Amino acid sequence: MIDTDLKRTALFTEHCRLNARLVDFGGWEMPLHYGSQIEEHQRVRRDAGVFDVSHMLVIDVEGVAAREFLRRVLANDVARLTAPGKALYSCLLNEAGGILDDLIVYHLGPERYRLVVNAATAEKDLVWITGLRERFAFHSDLRARRDLAMIAVQGPEARRRFWQARETARVATEGLSVFQGTDIADMFVARTGYTGEDGLEIMVPAEDVVSLWRDLLAVGVAPCGLGARDTLRLEAGMNLYGQDMDESVTPMESGLAWTVDLTGEREFIGRQALLNAAPRERLVGLLLLDRGVLRSHQPVRTAQGEGVTTSGSFSPTLNSSIAFARVPQGVSIGDAVQVRVRDKWLAAKVVTYPFVRMGKSLL
Repeated sequence: MIDTDLKRTALFTEHCRLNARLVDFGGWEMPLHYGSQIEEHQRVRRDAGVFDVSHMLVIDVEGVAAREFLRRVLANDVARLTAPGKALYSCLLNEAGGILDDLIVYHLGPERYRLVVNAATAEKDLVWITGLRERFAFHSDLRARRDLAMIAVQGPEARRRFWQARETARVATEGLSVFQGTDIADMFVARTGYTGEDGLEIMVPAEDVVSLWRDLLAVGVAPCGLGARDTLRLEAGMNLYGQDMDESVTPMESGLAWTVDLTGEREFIGRQALLNAAPRERLVGLLLLDRGVLRSHQPVRTAQGEGVTTSGSFSPTLNSSIAFARVPQGVSIGDAVQVRVRDKWLAAKVVTYPFVRMGKSLL
């Protein structure tokens, strides 16, 4: 056990029962692993694992002009969401174009949307969005859904295992496309995730999540912690807020230009700053060529100037060390660089990410 002032999800007692190693993550007491981080990583790549992601916050936005409100608030355009349940990945920006958070928004119906925001920024996001509602004089209702718990079932066998645990949900969820969700009674099931594998993210009333968790474990789904989630998302080329991007950088400097819709005349927070300032840096992938392990905050030397790693780890799938690095704009894929690891400059190569998808190396 650690600091009792930390917040806990509805699955906290389950983590304790499974002898998880618990850590402080964004003010929440969360499982790092349940024994072997590498084994959990491999279970997701080869079969199915389940993560407690109830520390993230669900915010429902409903009512008059909810669509137009979110078109002003988010860098990506929710007008692209026309089919029921479709989802969109977007950044929440400040006036300078800096990233306040990254999130997923689901289109639930006419003037009904659901945001899922990061745990460490949840309260700040809620205050920011509430302030914008008042600023733009929109009357959409904002509801922080702390009554909901969320789990992520990920891996090539994830959907099949979920249907074993909840057979009645198969008909409603079998036809979901990637980045689409649907309501099933009190459960919201989306074909989304943070691992680079197929899978589902499931939101249920907090009082129902223990039953669902235990039923998934009973059909062979492995409990997985934050450690495996981090190596999986890094291999999959997915940013982590607070490491790979924050308020000091723009989406264009964080490999997230694709999440910004600058077409048309739509005005959104941060648009003018993005149009007026050319990015000075870019986010690239690194593959370590020497022996060692890449971590965050390690200096990078390139022919165009200095950079720094933002995330790094040993990749169980590639059996090599990989990283994201923020480097000068002139750095190109294939360039040779050096990274300082424990006071030694080690050779690395700039590569395209994602490094791994669906269990297969992309290098």
